[in-house]
Amino acid sequence: MFRWGILSTARIGRDLVVPAILESENGVVAAIASRDGARAEGMAARFGAARVFSSYEALLASPDVDGVYIPLPTSQHVEWTLRAADAGKHVLCEKPIALRAGDVDALIAARDRNGVLVSEAFMVTYASPWRRVRALLAEGRIGRLRQVQGAFSYWNRDAADLRNRPELGGGGLPDIGVYPTVTTRFATGAEPLRVQASLERDPDFGTDVWASVRADFGTFELSFYVSTQLAARQSMVFHGDEGFIELRSPFNTNRWGAEEIEITDRAHTRSTVERFQDDRQYRREVEAFVTAATGGAAEIFTLEQSRANQMMIDAIYRAGDHDRWEPV
Repeated sequence: MFRWGILSTARIGRDLVVPAILESENGVVAAIASRDGARAEGMAARFGAARVFSSYEALLASPDVDGVYIPLPTSQHVEWTLRAADAGKHVLCEKPIALRAGDVDALIAARDRNGVLVSEAFMVTYASPWRRVRALLAEGRIGRLRQVQGAFSYWNRDAADLRNRPELGGGGLPDIGVYPTVTTRFATGAEPLRVQASLERDPDFGTDVWASVRADFGTFELSFYVSTQLAARQSMVFHGDEGFIELRSPFNTNRWGAEEIEITDRAHTRSTVERFQDDRQYRREVEAFVTAATGGAAEIFTLEQSRANQMMIDAIYRAGDHDRWEPV
């Protein structure tokens, strides 16, 4: 069994990823590290971790840990991914793994230098609905793809929340803007040529809280909006000349809504709903990661894919600041 170490007691780890590791068939939670000893002890007791460390460095030095999951604030992702890789640990790091595409180059070098697996935790790329959409597009189910539309929003005005703190890597695009971009790229296998965007920043926080984006992929266009200060919504639609595919719960499958996709033909004479019962995208993610880390065959979200996605986010920021088309 692959022995996981968890760097920090962050909520996404407590609520989603660590429970997925416990459910997995090939991994165990071996250690928890936190600068707050009481929090580490409490999380270790909850999940049955054998070891507790009061520093991240101590966990990385442990021979009882094969790989780490990093749900630290975004601004610390590059630093601790590098440290973990240089300690010889495999690394699954929360998204976004970096705030600039160029920073991913150091992670690629560390991965190759140490012979470890390093992957950004885009759970959507392991979800059955998204893999099904990719297959449907590849087989031409909706004909020629012309338009992709997306939306992702929620309401958060908590000044203490890291998503509203720019010094910790907060902002709407790093938190949720990465999802319409990565899923479109994943499902189509295509890369954007240029982007156009409008951005709005919160006057108190300084973070981007609304973005409206157009992306030119050459043969089709992606348009989406994201916001951290709108009523909650999730939607992704792929529109072709023979029909369209709509995902009911594109990003937070099961927690947001039904795990299903609807395929509708051109004239609306036939509509097919495909349902995915209890897909458990986080469990699929951690199991695939361990399979790949231990030499098995598994499709993993690579650092090269991370760099390409961050290049798109970087271009969106430039486009929003300059009000013009920006090459990716």
